[in-house]
Amino acid sequence: MKHTERIVILDFGGQTTQLIARRLREHGVYCEILPFNAKIEDIATQETRGVVMSGGPASVHAEGAPFPDPKLYDLGLPILGICYGMQLIGKHFGTPVVKGRSGEFGPAQVEYSESGHLLDGISLPMQVWMNHGDHLEEVRAPLRLMGRSAHGLVAAVCNLDTNAYGVQFNPEATHTPQGSALLRNFAFNICSCEGGWSMESFIEQAVADIRNSVGKQKVLCALSGGLDSAVTAMLLNRAIPGQVLCFYVDTGLGRLGEREQIVETFREHGHIELEVVDAQTKFYSELKGITEPELKRKTIGRLFIEVFQEEAARHKEVDFLAQGTLYPDVIESVSVKGPSATIKSHHNVGGLPDTLHLKLIEPLRELFKDEARNLGVLLGLPRAITHRHPFPGPGLAVRVLGEVTKERCDILRKADAIFMQELRDANWYEQTRQAFAVLLPVKSVGVMGDERTYESVCVLRAVNTDDFMTADFTRLPYELLGRSASRIINEVRGINRVAYDISTKPPATVEWE
Repeated sequence: MKHTERIVILDFGGQTTQLIARRLREHGVYCEILPFNAKIEDIATQETRGVVMSGGPASVHAEGAPFPDPKLYDLGLPILGICYGMQLIGKHFGTPVVKGRSGEFGPAQVEYSESGHLLDGISLPMQVWMNHGDHLEEVRAPLRLMGRSAHGLVAAVCNLDTNAYGVQFNPEATHTPQGSALLRNFAFNICSCEGGWSMESFIEQAVADIRNSVGKQKVLCALSGGLDSAVTAMLLNRAIPGQVLCFYVDTGLGRLGEREQIVETFREHGHIELEVVDAQTKFYSELKGITEPELKRKTIGRLFIEVFQEEAARHKEVDFLAQGTLYPDVIESVSVKGPSATIKSHHNVGGLPDTLHLKLIEPLRELFKDEARNLGVLLGLPRAITHRHPFPGPGLAVRVLGEVTKERCDILRKADAIFMQELRDANWYEQTRQAFAVLLPVKSVGVMGDERTYESVCVLRAVNTDDFMTADFTRLPYELLGRSASRIINEVRGINRVAYDISTKPPATVEWE
């Protein structure tokens, strides 16, 4: 999609790089994440207004440390270096970077001596979130000292002649309360962005792009039951009504009532042509004996492609396949990242096999999850879809730990549905960002009706988070947890013990696999 302006974010491996992009987009500024070693011609396009260099785990002194093309500093574009990015600016302009004799980690206060429009409207001292070992020392010209932390360490520098700024803290983090305002100042006051990025403008441009790409041809769109594919289908139907054929693959790995909800939403509410493909037997058969999480994901991804191929073969009139790929999927699964590690694979990213003979269309690949949700609201999707908790692409296969069977999925489906109902009845469903049940591959001894039982253990999980990069467990009322556990044990045959997961991310992940 063509944009009139953008800010480029160079990724040096920081775990909050995506969050920088989200914060800028919240201010209506479109931005893209590129690897730290992106080519200059990919950075300095006509629409680029500025560059942000992210944080990262490396030291500028380490062998093989990531550095951008040095021509970056000669482009005349404003630059904001964050954490490691600031140390790169210091090293480039001749200010010494001291290797980790002392550092700062956690909350801190910064006093500023110079603004350069970066601090317009920001009250001082500024509460920030520090996370560094290496730091700048003896700030030398052409850099100027902008601010120090309460511990006396250099916290911000600038080169007003070249519009290069560096901060030794994370303005994108929620623990830096005025950090979003600082990023806004960089975008508008320093980069002169106008901020025309919105979901309304996205719809207008996306509709035009889809019509231009597809023409009078037909598109096959796979629905998973989740938000991303649902929004994709509605957007396509807005752009090319009558040319979209949706199909829902019932893998047997969906939530309770998933199939019925999909049919009702799209046939009756969306008035979209929809076919249901029953592939439960195929998926359960192929997953038999598989317990390793990544192998589960890859197996499910392969099976989805096979189903796509079978559906495409039945519909000779179809020329395109649509997928609900989001921007984080692209960043995490394709080599857009800098040195950051890939945590898991995504089965809906990375192109299509040559044997499929369909062209891929991914109209949401520039959007983050919250943007896709807002888009769904604007497109008229019911709240039951737009505000539904995230659901992993492989479905219950990564919540049934160990071997995946129909029997174990049926047990988990019922337990999960009870937990969701209790959350809704207690008005807690939308107070938590994601909640679900997990079935463990272990059994425990219990007593039910004066008889000894030896049944499965179910774990309930609920988290709160702004961005899913970090997450804290939700402090659900004991009464709610007690009702959920009691109902699950009494109503779901095969479970005799329920636990609640109070792990944070990190070190744990939100999902168990």
